[in-house]
Amino acid sequence: MEKNTILAVVLSIVVLVAFYAVQGIFFPPAAPAPPAPSVPSAVSEAPSQQPPPVSAPLQEIPLSEGTAADGADGEPDGPQTEQRVTIDTELLTVILSSAGGDVVSWKLKEHNDKEDFVEMVLSGDSEAHAFTLAFGGLNAQPLTSFFYVNRISEYSLEFYRDFAIPSGSGASPGRFRLTKRYDFKPADYMFELTVSLDGGHSMQGFNFGGAAYTLAFGPQIGPGFEKLDNRYDYRQYVTYTNGKRKQEKVNNSNPVIIATRPAWAAISGKYFTVIAIPYLAQYDINFSEKPEPGIPSSSRINIIRPALNSPRTADTYRFYLGPKTQDVLGLYNNGNNAFGLKDTQLLEVAPSGILSPLEKALKWLLLLFYRIVPNYGIAIILLTLFVKIVFFPLTKKSSEATLRMQAVAPRIKELQTKYKDNPQKLNTEMAAFYKKEGYNPLSGCLPMLLQIPIFFAMYNLFNNHFDLRGAMFIPRWIPDLSLPEAIWNFPSGVRLPILGWTALRLLPFMYVGSQLLYGKVTQTPDQQNNSQMKMMLYVMPIMFFFILYEVPSGLLIYWIFSNLLTLVQQLAINKYLAPRRAAAMAANPEPVIAPKKKKRK
Repeated sequence: MEKNTILAVVLSIVVLVAFYAVQGIFFPPAAPAPPAPSVPSAVSEAPSQQPPPVSAPLQEIPLSEGTAADGADGEPDGPQTEQRVTIDTELLTVILSSAGGDVVSWKLKEHNDKEDFVEMVLSGDSEAHAFTLAFGGLNAQPLTSFFYVNRISEYSLEFYRDFAIPSGSGASPGRFRLTKRYDFKPADYMFELTVSLDGGHSMQGFNFGGAAYTLAFGPQIGPGFEKLDNRYDYRQYVTYTNGKRKQEKVNNSNPVIIATRPAWAAISGKYFTVIAIPYLAQYDINFSEKPEPGIPSSSRINIIRPALNSPRTADTYRFYLGPKTQDVLGLYNNGNNAFGLKDTQLLEVAPSGILSPLEKALKWLLLLFYRIVPNYGIAIILLTLFVKIVFFPLTKKSSEATLRMQAVAPRIKELQTKYKDNPQKLNTEMAAFYKKEGYNPLSGCLPMLLQIPIFFAMYNLFNNHFDLRGAMFIPRWIPDLSLPEAIWNFPSGVRLPILGWTALRLLPFMYVGSQLLYGKVTQTPDQQNNSQMKMMLYVMPIMFFFILYEVPSGLLIYWIFSNLLTLVQQLAINKYLAPRRAAAMAANPEPVIAPKKKKRK
């Protein structure tokens, strides 16, 4: 049986490896899919044959006289310049452009990213446009035409423009109007988007290469990042269908079309998410990571509207762009939101594992300590201390079991030497010896194994807890517990070869020091001459130094103080058990085993 030093390091390995394994495996049973709220119905889809697809590009036409917006009555041509509109709510600042009628900026007022608010529409080398619309399927190009703007109210506006299907396109000529209406709420991260197509009497339907249109969000959700490494940040693609959550895979070479009409689809980051809720009779979903210049990794969601055989449609969508916290997403289950939504199960975008109750309890304690001392770094230390105190009886029991093991070790070694050529006899004698001594060889391991769920829950809490984002511990050194700290940032563009490091960090060195100190102080005399124990003592912490170099500083603070507090506990336990250890060694001296005589050749 391994001693406490090995267990401490092995448990650390288990935490790191198993965390990523269980992240996408263990989820609680999903609730039944909610019925869609009452929304104005889209176009009724008759079973008649669809209109022939349009092969030629659309041609923009001037608006009818007297319909131009903003006092431009009688203007013969459509808008020739871009117009931008800003929507300010209690939670958001949204900038929309008349070029395509798209969103070009979506900032969250309650969440900061460096010196500014979090930007949810992340731009690359060129300005990003979100909620673009393209006539056709995935390969269709988004509209960039200038639309007319109709500001309906403080929180509502419309973009509209007329288009024409020219002669010779393979379909009957006709004209129609496209309208994109945005409706925001004063205190909600969700908004409603209505896409209307109206062909009057000149259109039989809308079929552009097999689809009416594609509505897309992209190229990436914010805030900015250097890489998606599943520690600092990540992207997951999630759908929720018939009460079940599914994590989708992205294949850019062979796009996957999800035709199950999920209740919602989402791009989920570590702290923020975009969720699309279509209220349509028919639609397909596609996720894409098509490269975008200036963005390390893109993430898009495409909603494909099948071809329509009706001259009119008014399709309603609702989108959530905001923090991925249970407190906020839970509002869409209980109806306490501006749209009156209930039982949407948007919480499934941030699923909780089987340790969710334990993690919630630890989170509650963390927030309690934060209220006492309003510094999350100190709150992490206090929570670590609290857990160590609670589990002290188990730690003490494990140490007593180790002492008992040392006391019986000479006799065990004697039996192993005596029956080394007869394994069956050795097992029989060992079982009889354990029974006689009343000793269970697993008694030292079980107290440690009982603490494994705490390791999982603490790791997940400090690695993902939303409130740690932007939380300062020590000014100028650790300004954000959700990010790696740095005592010196390398010059811009400089990275260490192979490792890719961009800064010199102190906490990883402190972690290695605490791990080496703990192992050195707590190892027993028989471990000092054990080559495997030496490897565990020196090699494993160094390996972990490289593994943990880029992890959030809040997680390293927990790990460092956990090692130090465990060390203090172990020293106190050793002092308490020293008389008993001396008595045990005196009662069970190391047996002297005569060396075997070498056979003469």
